[in-house]
Amino acid sequence: MVRFLKFIIAVLLLPTLVLGAAELAGLLKSVLGAWRTSAFFFGGAVAYIFIHYKWYNFSRIYVFGHEMTHALAALLCGYRVHKISVKKDNGFVKMDKTNTFVVLAPYFVPFYTLVFALVYMGTSCFIELSPYSDYMLVAVGFLTAFHLIQTFQTLWETDQPDLKLAGGKIFSLVTITLVNGCVLACVLKILFPQEVLLKTAVLHVLQGTLNGWRIIVNYIVEQLINAV
Repeated sequence: MVRFLKFIIAVLLLPTLVLGAAELAGLLKSVLGAWRTSAFFFGGAVAYIFIHYKWYNFSRIYVFGHEMTHALAALLCGYRVHKISVKKDNGFVKMDKTNTFVVLAPYFVPFYTLVFALVYMGTSCFIELSPYSDYMLVAVGFLTAFHLIQTFQTLWETDQPDLKLAGGKIFSLVTITLVNGCVLACVLKILFPQEVLLKTAVLHVLQGTLNGWRIIVNYIVEQLINAV
């Protein structure tokens, strides 16, 4: 029953997913106006893509971050973590309980981006880091690309049991895609506060979702009435 309800939720979120993708594309386009800042951010992303496909794929590093995110999410929910195993291409976390957030967290929480942000903010309390802001943008772009590409590759190339455990592949993939879009939008808002109108984008998505479902429901009702 729970799995079926999650499937229904996923279906209801499909218009939101489509509209969110369109708004995210608009946000990405808008940041290009700040050409100098965006050049460093996207330069870092392109650098990661080149290294990943031409030199080294960082698989063990990704697995470590993936399993640590599982563990930290479990601790955040008050669960006990008994063991963490990290190998080159796979790993696992043994815990006494789990839930949807714990299971899916590694797929939408950019572990290394958050670690870097915390270190950067902590260091900035003691050292003036503004002269190094360009390098920070490169690092954030690099780590964001790392998260997105590794997540996509993991979901595309392997049959992840996490997806079934969280409530089914459709629910999990819709959730992962939607939340990753939200995370990327928030990253863009932090880096480009003037160019990214996040509130406006969110309102557009919400209004579009409501209007979309209003049209769908009206169409279904009309078809039922005509059938009678």
